[in-house]
Amino acid sequence: MATVVFAGGGTAGHIQPALAVAREWKKLHPLDICLFIGTAKGLETTIVPEAGFDLRIIPKVAIARRPSFSWLKIPFDLVSSIVSCRKILAGSDLLIGFGGYVSAPAYIAARTRRIPIVIHEANAKPGWANKVGAVFTPHLAVAHPVEKGRFSNALLAGLPLRSDVSAAYEDATKDWTVARTQAKTRLGFKPTDPLIFVMGGSQGSVAINTVIENSLDQFQKHGYSVLHSVGRLNQLPASSHGYQAVSYVDQMADAYLAADLVISRSGAVTCSEFRALGRYALFVPLPIGNGEQMVNATSLVDAGRARVIDQKQFTVSYIKENIEGLIFESSQSSVSGTGEDLMAAEKIVALAEFALKK
Repeated sequence: MATVVFAGGGTAGHIQPALAVAREWKKLHPLDICLFIGTAKGLETTIVPEAGFDLRIIPKVAIARRPSFSWLKIPFDLVSSIVSCRKILAGSDLLIGFGGYVSAPAYIAARTRRIPIVIHEANAKPGWANKVGAVFTPHLAVAHPVEKGRFSNALLAGLPLRSDVSAAYEDATKDWTVARTQAKTRLGFKPTDPLIFVMGGSQGSVAINTVIENSLDQFQKHGYSVLHSVGRLNQLPASSHGYQAVSYVDQMADAYLAADLVISRSGAVTCSEFRALGRYALFVPLPIGNGEQMVNATSLVDAGRARVIDQKQFTVSYIKENIEGLIFESSQSSVSGTGEDLMAAEKIVALAEFALKK
């Protein structure tokens, strides 16, 4: 019996792939112990326990994006997190990391305990935490090809999908047109009206929300329905005819299937789930970070399934001038999704089993 520790917290983009791999590991090794490392302020505090896994808390290493006096605390916070990770990893057999603030101290702690490390990078441009971890292990997997650096030779595994998304894909392959119509009906929208699904990531986006709320007259003018996920931390606008505002979409697979157009950020998980179930998207990448969201959407743009614009270009005027064209482009794109990520969790588990036996 082995103990496998998963590191990847903060956002759904790190947590959901980790949960998918953990479920696959437990399916193949039901007697093994799987536990997660997280921080007290990340989404993992609710998502991981709800999924039935044990969560251990470590201090967060907060790094401001711009130089500040808070940077002076980083070495002390890092040491504290590494010490906490070492305690959690005592007696463990394997660490599987997915990036984010939680992962860097976990990688260092695992290295000091000589515990094998497996790393999965979801973004097309690897993040700093996984770059640190990659120094300590050859067991690397990626969701997208990486042109240079240690991840250029990694296993191309894809990005593990949530169980509801993979199940929806399998069901939709019977008849994609019927599946999309039925999903629209289940969400309470008219099957004949084009549906726009808007979301700004797991936390929502004030910038996207503001433009959408100020463009309702344009959507109503053309007879478009809108499902708008504003994010749990943002104020919920009043719903009206054809416009449904929610804090969070529980039926995410239905939302992807039902939408004629998705307007969203282009995080790794969003792109992967859209690739499986979506039809056409307008991506507005997060303007901070290392530019990974712009790169994440490249393959979908190349496949004719998406358009990408900078946040500063995403305005009420842009919606007014382009919304009809976007809906038309959607009608010309393939009605089918793509199943290239369906086996990602299995591939990462196979790599982890190999690392464990080395």
